[in-house]
Amino acid sequence: MQPSFGSFLVTVLSASMAAGSVIPSTNANPGSFEIKRSANKAFTGRNGPLALARTYAKYGVEVPKTLVDAIQLVKSIQLAKRDSATVTATPDHDDIEYLVPVKIGTPPQTLNLDFDTGSSDLWVFSSDVDPTSSQGHDIYTPSKSTSSKKLEGASWNITYGDRSSSSGDVYHDIVSVGNLTVKSQAVESARNVSAQFTQGNNDGLVGLAFSSINTVKPTPQKTWYDNIVGSLDSPVFVADLRHDTPGSYHFGSIPSEASKAFYAPIDNSKGFWQFSTSSNISGQFNAVADTGTTLLLASDDLVKAYYAKVQGARVNVFLGGYVFNCTTQLPDFTFTVGEGNITVPGTLINYSEAGNGQCFGGIQPSGGLPFAIFGDIALKAAYVIFDSGNKQVGWAQKK
Repeated sequence: MQPSFGSFLVTVLSASMAAGSVIPSTNANPGSFEIKRSANKAFTGRNGPLALARTYAKYGVEVPKTLVDAIQLVKSIQLAKRDSATVTATPDHDDIEYLVPVKIGTPPQTLNLDFDTGSSDLWVFSSDVDPTSSQGHDIYTPSKSTSSKKLEGASWNITYGDRSSSSGDVYHDIVSVGNLTVKSQAVESARNVSAQFTQGNNDGLVGLAFSSINTVKPTPQKTWYDNIVGSLDSPVFVADLRHDTPGSYHFGSIPSEASKAFYAPIDNSKGFWQFSTSSNISGQFNAVADTGTTLLLASDDLVKAYYAKVQGARVNVFLGGYVFNCTTQLPDFTFTVGEGNITVPGTLINYSEAGNGQCFGGIQPSGGLPFAIFGDIALKAAYVIFDSGNKQVGWAQKK
């Protein structure tokens, strides 16, 4: 993922996969493993407008000022609830509350990172960031790692649709996730960060999209997954995201619970896990499976058709998206994967409280993007298989 723009770190940049990237050394025959996400203790509750703005920024859609204002409005509502002596605010557990511990360097420095299938950079807060900007974050200190080696002449610079940015240097270092170690992984070490990044509670992310959209210049680097995939029993990983519990990622094998998945071929020409689908309220369209996005974003027509089934649902211009009465029971959302169907329960689509008895929907307009974004609202309904070997995605409905 990640409660700020810092959770969604990479705007899509056009980059070609360059030859000559360092070939990493990995430990022998790790086979497959599962890594569980851990709770982010700094989580303070869901903010619907913020989740929507993050995704717009990530994919280069201009963030309207009204949406920026709405973020602060919802934050003020949440603060008022926490300060009240008569109303108790119990933050919902959510995808943005969970992170993955990752060890970097020798001796290992542990940072809590978000796994993001919608980007391709391993980005971290570092000791080069001004201490006032990195406060509250665990940081990577290259000088304290005996295995760290600076990649001279390499840099990265991420810019969002709202013109916030982050940039820095690149190191090669040991990176361990679970029981698997890559001995020469590109680690993008932040030097400058915008305020939106510093407000997050995660320490960076691990991009799991395709290496073709890695942002390092002059030579794009391989993702951590691309570096270890040859050592796995099978070239796959599975996202098992959960509601009200951390969930996990499986690398190198498919858990038995996901054995009855439906599959669809992917188009990775833009670097994403993109597949063709259709829904029970719309025709054929393309969608990107993105663990680094919270909401489900789709075309205006599809979103309008969905909320036409919800009595009293409307676009709230102050909150920047569709809202409805919190007592309303939302309909399910069903979409196709290959020859099968996956259903997102309506309970998952009621994303967050927005004040005055209104709730913010987990399905929102995509801002004119040429594809839908199936974020965690959709992903939590299924085991999602990212199969790079067969260039396909699989979805297995959760019961």
